[in-house]
Amino acid sequence: MFSPGTKKSNFSSRKDRTVREHPPPVGNGSPVTPPIENRNPVTENTIPERPSTGTPAPWASRLSVLARIPTAKKSDKVDDVDPIQPVYAGEVPQVVRDEQAKMLQKRASGDTNTYGGMDKGTSLAWIICGSRLFIWSYLSSAASRKCITLELPSSILEDGDINKNLTSPWLLCFLDCDHTQKIHQQRTSTGVLLCNRKTRSLIYWPNIYSSIPSVTHIDRSKSNPYNSLIASAIPEKQNSCIALACSSQGQLCKFICTPAGIHCQETITVGQIPSPKGYPRSLIWHTPYLKESKRKFLLLTDHEINCFSVDLFQDFTMSKMWAHEIVGDDGDVGIQKGLAGQKKIWPLDMQIDNNGKVMTVLVATFCKDRATSSSYTEYSLLTMQYKSGFEKVLEKRSPIEVIIPKARVEDEDFLFSMRLKVGGKPSGSSVILSGDGTATVTRYSRNTSRLYKFDLPYDAGKVLDASVFPSDDGEDGAWGVLTATAGVWAIPEKAVLLGGVEPPERSLSRKGSSKEASTHFSHFAPRRVSSEARDTGDRQRPAVFAGVTHRTAQDEESEALLTQYFHGFLQSGKVEGVYDTLLKKGVFERDGEINVFSRVSKSIVDTLAKHWTTTRGTEIVALGVVSTQLLDKQKKHQKFLQFLALSKCHEGLSSQQRKSLQIIMEHGEKLASMIQLRELQNMIRNQSSTGILYSDSDSVNELSGSIWDLIQLVGEKSRQNTVLLMDRDNAEVFYSKVSELEQVFLCLETKLSLIINEEMPFPFQIQRACELSTMCVTILTTSMNYKDENHMWYPSPEGLTPWYCQTVVRSGMWTLASFMLHLLNDMGTLDRSSKLEFHSHLEVFVKVLLEAYSGAVTAKVEREEEHGGLLEEYWSRRDTLLDSLYQQVKVLTQGLVKEQEQEQNNEISQKLSSNLLAIAKRHEGYQTLWNLCFDHNDLELLRSLMHDSMGPKGGFSNFVFKQMYNNKQFSKLMRLGEEFPEELTIFLKDHQDLLWLHEIFLHQFPSASETLHALSLSNIDNSTPEVNQPTLTDRRRLLNLSKIALMAGKNSDYDYNTKVKRIDADLRLLKLQQEILKLLPEEKDEIAHKLLPSADLIHLCLGIQNKKLALYPFEVFAWSSVSFLKGNTGILEECWKNAANQDDWEAINEMCVTKGLSDEEIMEVLKDTTLFEASRKCYGSGRSCFESGGFEDVMPLRQDGVEGGSVEGILMQHRSFPDADKLMVMAIMLGSVVGENHDNDGGVGDAMCD
Repeated sequence: MFSPGTKKSNFSSRKDRTVREHPPPVGNGSPVTPPIENRNPVTENTIPERPSTGTPAPWASRLSVLARIPTAKKSDKVDDVDPIQPVYAGEVPQVVRDEQAKMLQKRASGDTNTYGGMDKGTSLAWIICGSRLFIWSYLSSAASRKCITLELPSSILEDGDINKNLTSPWLLCFLDCDHTQKIHQQRTSTGVLLCNRKTRSLIYWPNIYSSIPSVTHIDRSKSNPYNSLIASAIPEKQNSCIALACSSQGQLCKFICTPAGIHCQETITVGQIPSPKGYPRSLIWHTPYLKESKRKFLLLTDHEINCFSVDLFQDFTMSKMWAHEIVGDDGDVGIQKGLAGQKKIWPLDMQIDNNGKVMTVLVATFCKDRATSSSYTEYSLLTMQYKSGFEKVLEKRSPIEVIIPKARVEDEDFLFSMRLKVGGKPSGSSVILSGDGTATVTRYSRNTSRLYKFDLPYDAGKVLDASVFPSDDGEDGAWGVLTATAGVWAIPEKAVLLGGVEPPERSLSRKGSSKEASTHFSHFAPRRVSSEARDTGDRQRPAVFAGVTHRTAQDEESEALLTQYFHGFLQSGKVEGVYDTLLKKGVFERDGEINVFSRVSKSIVDTLAKHWTTTRGTEIVALGVVSTQLLDKQKKHQKFLQFLALSKCHEGLSSQQRKSLQIIMEHGEKLASMIQLRELQNMIRNQSSTGILYSDSDSVNELSGSIWDLIQLVGEKSRQNTVLLMDRDNAEVFYSKVSELEQVFLCLETKLSLIINEEMPFPFQIQRACELSTMCVTILTTSMNYKDENHMWYPSPEGLTPWYCQTVVRSGMWTLASFMLHLLNDMGTLDRSSKLEFHSHLEVFVKVLLEAYSGAVTAKVEREEEHGGLLEEYWSRRDTLLDSLYQQVKVLTQGLVKEQEQEQNNEISQKLSSNLLAIAKRHEGYQTLWNLCFDHNDLELLRSLMHDSMGPKGGFSNFVFKQMYNNKQFSKLMRLGEEFPEELTIFLKDHQDLLWLHEIFLHQFPSASETLHALSLSNIDNSTPEVNQPTLTDRRRLLNLSKIALMAGKNSDYDYNTKVKRIDADLRLLKLQQEILKLLPEEKDEIAHKLLPSADLIHLCLGIQNKKLALYPFEVFAWSSVSFLKGNTGILEECWKNAANQDDWEAINEMCVTKGLSDEEIMEVLKDTTLFEASRKCYGSGRSCFESGGFEDVMPLRQDGVEGGSVEGILMQHRSFPDADKLMVMAIMLGSVVGENHDNDGGVGDAMCD
């Protein structure tokens, strides 16, 4: 509410283009362009663009906050600085920006939930973002600024957000222990006490500059939230403080905070019992920043000011000193109640001056005009002081200062979000902070108040807090303001004196009456729409401002010059010398919204006309004045485009400022969309008045409608941004602020529940949802058609995002789409025609929503920005929407089949599916395309779609192949793939189990053999349980197929013999694994079908004492490659040791000696040993292996003259080798010379003798 417009000394500006053949009219009598003879020359008008009504121009140009940041050094001249603009004082620390950027990425809503404040006593600023508290000095320079980061525990963060749009959920107090230090000195001891309003939890940092840990206090009482908190350091106790907090229902709590913990010492009840809602409100120290044994503090209730004292040195007892009634029957002591027209009085906040003498109370009074039955709110300031000679009696210091005599009625939540600050320059001024993030400086002069709005554009974020800068003489200086994203700004005294405006008198015959509110919003919750319409701001606010070109006074001069040239063109049609003059002024050096052409264009489409003179409530939108005004703007905007073209400025913009030119053309799009929206509203109203719409909608809703309610919400938000628009109707403001058409979609996202809710009759919900979807479709299709019709005027589109593809538009439409999808689940009671109509609305709405997503993705790709997150969101929402439409088509088709002839069924089904098919095809909704083809068993349609959608990865064809593969329709897949060989090849690269069939079909036998060979040896990951693991028998079959395919392509493969040997070797290894698994005590399920590596097979054998298993490792080595043998000599040594352990060599040796066996008998005994069999398999003349020469090269039998290991060397380490050395060596030597049939024993005796 407190959002007055600041006076502007510059012209507004923006741009657009469309050439027309007819000459410009001379003397346009529309409200947009007052006749030239009734206006002073531009250079002589003290308030530019002031219309004949005398109302200050709230539509004057608003500089981007980036342009307000000074770029000149202090030593430079400041002649170009606008004296009524705020002055940039400093940015927030970089760590705060980084945290805000992280929160912005995490939150889909675009809100970083940033809260903060400024402390006058310590000159410290603080911001809470996410789970971190950042503290820094806002007086320090950027080079010396140190930011302290404190982590907030989850216990204090829980349920901390009372109301995202109004009161901050946090109360914070600084405990200043360095009162002796000067302002600019570095502090060494400062405590912080933070309170969560809702949970009433406290956290205390005794000294933020030390390592003393924080302590917390969790309130389990679930009482009313705290309204105010104050704290003071305890002089005799280091790092300790006393805190006082008041809550609704009259509670006043006292806490003692020490490094050991926080203790709630006392809770008392103050004021009336029961206390009214929201009271007591404010706690303030009577004498801030002073140490004293007993410190006094003031408490504001609903009707009086209470004074208490608390002992800081002994037992911290509290005692009440006095109370003074400020709302009563006696107007001389405060505010007189019971006057005619008064309904309720709210004392909202209280502050006291530095001397502790003057108390200022912000008061809101709800009144009703008996003559017009209109309700309004009066805001005023009550100043009280001590009566001369009496320290306990107050009196009025001056008459009540009325700030705004007749303002819009607000609900209590919004009123209680207001805060008051006093003390800054000019003397006697105050700052009022509203919960919607605005700040207004009020100064009472000459029996009237003058208001100065702290005015930064959308990218500054909300105002978090205000304080007073110190001056060189030790007194209070200028006002300072902390914003959410734009840093700290100062409001010079001169700016308040020159830029203040008088609040207008409200026209009580129009908006603001409670009666009208009940008429217009009878289906809403009891809350006033004014507070509901508040929002957290633009979703696209940037978190940082580095590297941005700033707007200068030269830009303002250029803008005024361009406006003058354009007005001259409207009169004479001449443009000689315009381009050259503007080029010299540097107007083509700025791009985007700060470009003078785009600003002039914006001023054209946003011009506010004279007051509409109707008193007929909602019928105001039926008047022709709205359409006339919009058409006048469109004609003027087209003249502006004609001016750009004839002056050659359009050519300059096309080549140098593409973004600015797009903004100009988008103004034309929005204007055309607004005109169509106006026609749509008239059509819906006419249908409602003639009874075409649902019969159970009452007369009130017939006159309003969902679009009307949306217009009220959006217009209310725009109207709140400046006090100068308070006497304008919401609909008037809405239809005037054409460039802010995006706010429609932001309102849909955040306030849809106010327009449609589940408490309404279901048919009424359906009707309103269809109206809103039609509105969105109308706006977007009109903009797209405007672009198509005027495409020659547009710049090249590469990298430019259309306005209707912005996040705020997509999010608003998705919110409505989600609600409509929810309605689909409850449509069983509706008749078939209503279902078909709703389906038609949803179908068209989905089409434009997906187009918006497609445009956004394209722009990001062209700008080479990261677009993965947006693409995933697009795909997810596309699939959700298309699947819901598809399911609805099935339901409607099934319902119709029962009653229609069979010949008509296909026609009806085709009609319902055709639009869905087109949307799915356009946006690559492959699942929907597949479902439609599959349900209708339409193979021809499927093939047609596959031919039309051939992307880099196979497109729709790849998706079809996947569906057939998952359905195990392998034969259909292969037959269909013959028509799409390239797409099939791409698909089969990831599906080797079918690739070999395709390769055989193409007579690529060697490739098929390699594929089968690789497939037989592959193990499927356990993460894909839907794919069965092939058994060992399956692998053997695949190996045999690989061998057959290799033989079929024998003539074309130069390495045929080697490949055959490798396949045979793998077959032998596969057989070995089967044999080994049979000998295991328990066959484990996890390895029953899994192909084990050679090393794992060997380890399995070594783990069990079995003669047969002890020999299998040598066969594994034999059928593996030589490289495997060379890389696993250690395992081979273990195999030989295991083989030696299989026989009792000491017993064999004793038997041979005892019985006196001959050499032939000894050889027969050794042939039964494991060493003999192992040696025969590895070194025997009849051995079988994959590659010859492997064992001899890696590990020879005898140690003689051999470097490295040998089998004999391994046996020498055996425990029985000292006694049976000759027998063990004889066994391995015998095995190396004996053939497969054991018939060759030549040389054995010689070897034994050696």
